[in-house]
Formats: sequence, structure tokens, C-alpha cells
Amino acid sequence: MSAVLSNQEVRPSPQAARIEDVSQARPRRSPLRVAVTVVLTLIALQVALFLFTNPRFEWPVVLKYLFAPSVLHGLEVTLALTAIAMVIGCTLGTVAALALMGDYRPARYAAQAYLWAFRGTPLLIQLIFWYNLAYLIPNLTIGLPFGTPWAQWPTNEVITPFLAAILGLGLAEGAYMTEIVRAGLLSVDPRQQDAAKAIGMTPARTFFRIVLPQALRFIIPPTGNQVISMAKATALVSVIAMNDLLHSVQLIYNRTYEIVPLLIVAVIWYLAVITLLYALQSRLERRYSRGQQRSAAKTAGGAAR
Repeated sequence: MSAVLSNQEVRPSPQAARIEDVSQARPRRSPLRVAVTVVLTLIALQVALFLFTNPRFEWPVVLKYLFAPSVLHGLEVTLALTAIAMVIGCTLGTVAALALMGDYRPARYAAQAYLWAFRGTPLLIQLIFWYNLAYLIPNLTIGLPFGTPWAQWPTNEVITPFLAAILGLGLAEGAYMTEIVRAGLLSVDPRQQDAAKAIGMTPARTFFRIVLPQALRFIIPPTGNQVISMAKATALVSVIAMNDLLHSVQLIYNRTYEIVPLLIVAVIWYLAVITLLYALQSRLERRYSRGQQRSAAKTAGGAAR
């Protein structure tokens, strides 16, 4: 009996054959797609020809200043501003999001006022305001309200351009991160917090062990976009004489009058930084969405079967 079965041809079922046919299917060539591909190729060639044959770009000047010490120092300042402002923004955003979601009304009203003030005014105005804080407060003091100050310092000596840039960028970023963190926390099923409370977990332990790890899957993608936006927004600090990347190239072309090639130097470094941030963001998104991807793969496999 076994010999007879081994000699017979094993034929796949009709459903398996249909699934195999669908998996091997290829899209039909469309004349419209071919035409669009040709047009896009011609546009890319035209742009490349414009970039590398136009003498007004002055590529030798670009290569001359691309790795200049002052430009690299400005790049370091830009990266430092981005990192510090994002740390401040994420911290303030988390605290303000928890205050908005809590039952303590004074904290919730304070968080709402913070969002209203810093999301409702342009970032450039905030930077100029912090840079000129000495006009309103000549001296920064420490002490009890309505009493004699214990210590005081001149505001111009404390609020340097770097600190003014940090305050402006960090406080503004915290207002935007508040809504991102709040949306991520609200995406977690509240019944999980009830279950954690039922087994005796403290609220802090529940937040860091149950809620936050699940919310990160929804917080990471928009936070990555905010980091990229922050790296570009640091160019605004050049108006307060902060020696960032843009200000460093401005100092050079104010002396040499080679405006376009120096701006291209800044563009190249900004594109390099943004490309690196895009890569890091994609890696973090894949890391925190592994469980969801496995679930989607199982669902797709079950549907195919």
C-alpha cells in the first residue's frame, strides 16, 4: 500500500495553487508609468546638469570651506543645541502631559497656560525675548517673595546667547512634545493600569513598567520628526549672535562676499545631519514596533492559509 502511495503523484489543492499563482503575479506594464518614469529621469538629469555645470555655484569654494574649523565648530554648536533642547523638551513634555491627564486642577491649569503661551507665539520672537530679558529684569535674584533677596546676579551675565537659545528652543519644544506624549499615553488601554493596581503595583512602577513601554511605540515616530525639525530650527539662533552652523557661514561670507557657495556648505551639513537622524528614527521605529509587525505577519499568514 505504501509503495502505491509513493508512486502516485502528489497534487496540490486548488486553493494552494491559486495562492501560488497570486504570489508569482507581476504588475502589468502601464504606458502611463513608463511615461512618468521617463519624465522623472529627464528632470533628474536636468537638475544634475544645472548643479554641476553652473559656474555660479563655485564648487571649489564650497570644497574649500566645507571642513573649515569655524564651520565645524558651528556644526558642533548646532548638534549640541539640538540634543539639549530635545532633552529639555521631552522632560517638560512628559511632566506637562501628566499634569494635563491628572486630577490636580492647579497643575492642569498651569500646563494649559504653558501650552497656550509657547505654542501660540513664534519661536523667533521667543528667542529674541530671552536674549533681551535684561531689559525687563536687570538682576536675577534668589530669596523669599516680597523680601530681601539672598543673592543676585546681573541678567546680562547669566543669560548668555547659548543659554537664551537653550531656553527658547527647549521651552518651545516642550509645548509640542506635551501633546505627543499625551497622545501616546492615551493610546494605552486604561484597563492595564487597573490590573497593575489590582496586583499591588505603585503608580510610578505602573507608569515606567507598563504604560510608558507601550506608549513609546506611538511616541517615537513623531518625536523623531520633532528632532529633525529642531535640528533645522536651530538656524534661528543666528539672529541672537549664537555661533551655530548658519551664523558661522554668515561670518565668512560677510567677509568674502561668497554668499551662495557658503550657503551651500551649510545646506550640505544640514542634509548630512538630517539623513543621519532619519536613519536613527527608522531604526528606533523598527525596534519599538517589532511586536506589532509579528502580529501583522501572523495575521497575513493566517489569511493566506
